[in-house]
Amino acid sequence: MNAVILCAGFATRMYPLTRDFPKPLLPVADRPVIDHLMDQIAELPGLRAVHVISNRKFIDHYATWREVRKSSDGPEGVRIELHDNGVTANEKRLGAAADLQLVFKRISEPSRVLVSAGDNIYRFSFKLLWEVFVESEHHYVVALPETDPAKLKKTGVLELTQNDRVLRLHEKSQNPPSTWSCPPLYFLQPSAWPILQKFVENADNLDAPGHFLDYLCRTENVAAFKLNASRLDIGSIDSFREANRFLGGKPLII
Repeated sequence: MNAVILCAGFATRMYPLTRDFPKPLLPVADRPVIDHLMDQIAELPGLRAVHVISNRKFIDHYATWREVRKSSDGPEGVRIELHDNGVTANEKRLGAAADLQLVFKRISEPSRVLVSAGDNIYRFSFKLLWEVFVESEHHYVVALPETDPAKLKKTGVLELTQNDRVLRLHEKSQNPPSTWSCPPLYFLQPSAWPILQKFVENADNLDAPGHFLDYLCRTENVAAFKLNASRLDIGSIDSFREANRFLGGKPLII
């Protein structure tokens, strides 16, 4: 079983902070954003490695981060594999789905996989969700309550059945079908791997990973973990500052 963290974006909306430095390595509560995520992933049983994909412009920053992480975790720490997608400019970006497919090709052997964007901080544990997932044949996403219409229009929103099966995942819809937001955190079975390849070969929009999940749920069973929890999406300078104010002195997981 593997984990993939998508970190290949250029975060142009956060210039000048991210002009020469990757967003997932910005400090929130005195630690890189990605470290909060790594701590949660590292506690998952049966995990082989965490695969971090970056663009070429920022890959050296992640190499430095990995060395710092390895020195603090020690020999018992989870193995971190870095992947360079070869892209040097935002205008030539591959898109999150294509980046994920690139990592899958390099892993080669399909396995269960946890996929997350590198710029989100989740205020809940993954461990129980993972334990349910590995005993199931379904893919899973996370459903978080969101009542602010403006925020719903800026994120993925789930359309669910009464038994929490995912019918559709609507990315940044102007008419959100529910108040269940879907962060970029996915639990995928091995059967998703060839479906992702087909999606990448034929889709027009590869930017948001939620477009692939919307495609996946039309052919495979995708269920939702409904949680009364929250996450911090570091999508702008304002949200970055707010995350630092919010987490200052507060526990990450509640």
